[in-house]
Amino acid sequence: MEIDRDTRELVARALLEDLGPGDVTAEAVVPEDATGRATIAQKAPGVLFGLDVAAEVFRQTGAGGLEAVAAESEWREDVPAEVARAGGPARALLAAERTALNLLGHLSGVATLTARFVKAIEGSGARILDTRKTTPGLRALEKAAVAAGGGTNHRMGLYDAILIKDNHAALAGGVGEAVRRARDARPDLSIEVECRDLDEVRQGAEAGADRLLLDNMTPAELRKAVAAARGSNGPELEASGGVTLDTVAEIAGTGVDFVSVGALTHSAPALDLSMTLEI
Repeated sequence: MEIDRDTRELVARALLEDLGPGDVTAEAVVPEDATGRATIAQKAPGVLFGLDVAAEVFRQTGAGGLEAVAAESEWREDVPAEVARAGGPARALLAAERTALNLLGHLSGVATLTARFVKAIEGSGARILDTRKTTPGLRALEKAAVAAGGGTNHRMGLYDAILIKDNHAALAGGVGEAVRRARDARPDLSIEVECRDLDEVRQGAEAGADRLLLDNMTPAELRKAVAAARGSNGPELEASGGVTLDTVAEIAGTGVDFVSVGALTHSAPALDLSMTLEI
């Protein structure tokens, strides 16, 4: 993954938050000229992602480079396993430890949860989507982690695709009218509209929406919505709302094209990782 300016600045802010004016513990007990060798290990099964971001943390503390010794973006079952190592000034390695593990564990957790959802709907023909329910400031990284776990990225923000939600539709005078206004205003953008019942499904399809967001529908309702939409001009269909690992397979089996899951980014548990340091 390419480290851009935004990611470098993010790492710098995270380190400032943790280090402040300096690591008083390391300064008190670790000789200034001490060097060490650090090893990062993955301790739970899952998908590793974010080593480049972790490497930037080590670079900014002056610890040197972080060498990857395991592949990212693939499921690893055999743990514990060494995934990266670094060598350099001991104080700098200690300064990098928590920030690097926080970022690496979180991003790997997102990739791991995504992989679990993708596995759960295997063979259905549907794809798992992320949402905008991301950690402020981490959206680009979290969406990259979703892709690493086998998911598909939804729009990045409010600027790159039109998604008409219930409040938009209410203010515009209904689902169909909202789609028509959006098409007239921005014919260059994809238009998706949220539909809460079969009547809104028909309105959105007849107005020419590119995708219908089937919100909080039961599997039985989803099947009816799929049948109604497929009988029109055939927009893509996305199911959303309260999706869990226990329910996603049944939802995907209704015939929708996509299932969006906010939990991928807002509720993913961190993957268990640790760092050991040897002098």
